[in-house]
Amino acid sequence: ALEPESAAICCDIGQLVTAGQTFMVLDTGKGQARCWGNPYSGANCSGLNFTGVTDVYSNDFSFVALNKNTGETKCWGELDDVVGLNHCSGLNLTGVTNVYSTRRAFMALDKTTGHAQCWGDPRDGGNCSGLNFTGVTDVYSTWETFMALDKNTGKAQCWGGRHRSEGVV
Repeated sequence: ALEPESAAICCDIGQLVTAGQTFMVLDTGKGQARCWGNPYSGANCSGLNFTGVTDVYSNDFSFVALNKNTGETKCWGELDDVVGLNHCSGLNLTGVTNVYSTRRAFMALDKTTGHAQCWGDPRDGGNCSGLNFTGVTDVYSTWETFMALDKNTGKAQCWGGRHRSEGVV
């Protein structure tokens, strides 16, 4: 639950991000962050070092902090703490131009090279191995499904979806 005294913002806000019922404020100058709200959605970020973080992304239950200069990531929230599916340690996201999310998964894409990495709950798009993202111009997401679109060819790839929405059209 939100505790007003812990929600006091005392820093220069570089970025404010929400995840479900949780808030996260990043002070890029100091490399610090404050998180508060639902403990199952990433409200505890006190042990993380945010030095060098350039962008923070979220889904309904977790966050990922990215240093676009080095590709280094930090993830926290329900998927990391409870389910164990959000581990982004070991991912090299160097060159990532965009990060997308469904409710319990992330996709990081380098549109220049077509290289993508997905993590999180595979039922919600956390596994995109075997897909080719070369030429992808846009990515869209729903609650549990991703769609990568190449506007030049009209090819769309869908993955995730507990209700069998995967496929290529």
